[in-house]
Amino acid sequence: MSLHEQLYQWTARQGLDASSARRLRALSGLDDPPRDPWTPLRLGAGALAAGLIGFGLILWVAANWDDFGRAMRFGLLEAVTTVSLIAAALLAAWRAPLALVAFLTLGGLLAYFGQTYQTGADTYQLFALWAALGLPIAWAARSDLVWTPWALVVATGIGLWMETFGGHGWRFDGSTVPVHALGFVAYGVLCAGLALRPSAASQPWAWRLAVLASVIAVSATALGGLFARHVAPQYFLGLGVMGIGLVLAWRRAEVYALSALALAVDTLLVAGLARLVYDAKGDLGGLLLIGLVACGLLAFSVSQIMRRVRAVEARS
Repeated sequence: MSLHEQLYQWTARQGLDASSARRLRALSGLDDPPRDPWTPLRLGAGALAAGLIGFGLILWVAANWDDFGRAMRFGLLEAVTTVSLIAAALLAAWRAPLALVAFLTLGGLLAYFGQTYQTGADTYQLFALWAALGLPIAWAARSDLVWTPWALVVATGIGLWMETFGGHGWRFDGSTVPVHALGFVAYGVLCAGLALRPSAASQPWAWRLAVLASVIAVSATALGGLFARHVAPQYFLGLGVMGIGLVLAWRRAEVYALSALALAVDTLLVAGLARLVYDAKGDLGGLLLIGLVACGLLAFSVSQIMRRVRAVEARS
């Protein structure tokens, strides 16, 4: 239903007179001029410029790698990081793109340091240090242009941490449950922190990426536990975590999180049914049952999400 139709129905239902109807239309913003199209265009152009600068720098360094000494390589990376930070502080209009260049170059500097000196650190420690040092950059930039790659770095670091402390492999048994449980908690903290940061309502992309990465990681871990030789506790742990997230998203009526979590829960339930059918050596009838259950769960999830969103819109 369009906003025009909603206004007409509300006016008729409440019996508003002409002046009140005009006031309601003015409050709705229906007749307001369109938003300035140049703001998103400038943001997109800044992101493209930052990406091209970073990519060009990588290609230039790669082309002249043998001609640079160790000090020259370090000096170049440090100079780009420092100049980008100073320029971001001075040029407000280009703060987000320049902060992105600084954040990406910082990651390259840390990677080159680890490659040069062979510190023996695990890969997750590189991502953890990158996220810790990049947090002030993202906080000062206050833009999803920096928060989004920062969220990706943190999510990757959490996954690598689980892989490292899970025996440097993806083992799904009782011995690795505490590691995976702590990883799930870390993903939850990441999503909550990005939701509570300043300007989260107007710039939701970093939070959405964190939710998507968390849902994929938890679901993949749960599926790994499901299809182990014997069903591991990770399956039930992952299903419980997805259920808790679904309840929280339901209370806030957040469509994006509801959709991602509902799809994850449906997938885990259908996969669990498939494991039961497989263990029972089901035939064509079992496959038909799996398909019917999958269609039913998907239809039920979509209908309930739409019902919840409409209920919230009606109350507001």
